[in-house]
Amino acid sequence: MLTLAFDSSSKTVSVSILRDRAVLYDTIINNGLNHSEVLLPAIDEAIRLAGVSLSGIDLLACTLGPGSFTGLRIGVSTLKGLMMATGKPAVGVSSLAALALNVNNQRAVIGPMMDAGRGQVYLAYYRYDEDGVLRQLDAERALNPESIADYLKEDVIYVGDGALKYADLIRSMSNEIVIAPEQEQYICASAVGRLAVEKYRQNDLLDLSACVPFYLRPADALPKKSVLI
Repeated sequence: MLTLAFDSSSKTVSVSILRDRAVLYDTIINNGLNHSEVLLPAIDEAIRLAGVSLSGIDLLACTLGPGSFTGLRIGVSTLKGLMMATGKPAVGVSSLAALALNVNNQRAVIGPMMDAGRGQVYLAYYRYDEDGVLRQLDAERALNPESIADYLKEDVIYVGDGALKYADLIRSMSNEIVIAPEQEQYICASAVGRLAVEKYRQNDLLDLSACVPFYLRPADALPKKSVLI
């Protein structure tokens, strides 16, 4: 099965093509351009360099959130456009779950942490089970980084741009905390694809009409209310 997976939930864009769980192509783009300028050309290049065709793709996959409001809208709009154009099934994946896969530690609790702006982070906790399957331990949430002390019940490896941004604060809470290296902070679309294949096998597919981003909190910019004088 060929899977086209992509992510635009943060400041990077990532695109991958997998055959089952084998990665044929994987790239992360961080050039400062708007995601709307980058994503579709990156998908076209991925298909070309992987030596496949869009019509040959069996499964589409995209991160639904949490993350950048604009980036998520671009990603989900692209996914829905591809679903309509190809008629292929699609799967939505958590941005935090994909980020957690950057940490290959079968014993520790993994805390993917994305910078949410406004002094907050997006966070959830995961752990690999005895079969090597990544399991979510609690709900995804937006919170102030100081609040994670309430959830530190055991040793944790934090990963992501939020963990790097607040590394000093996080380390001050416990000597046992580990921050994953900087090169592991970006979401890889290949991780999105691997998670998507598992959800596809469980028949956990997206409904085109109901497919929307998962923001976790209200948008930063709200429409101004009219004022009657």
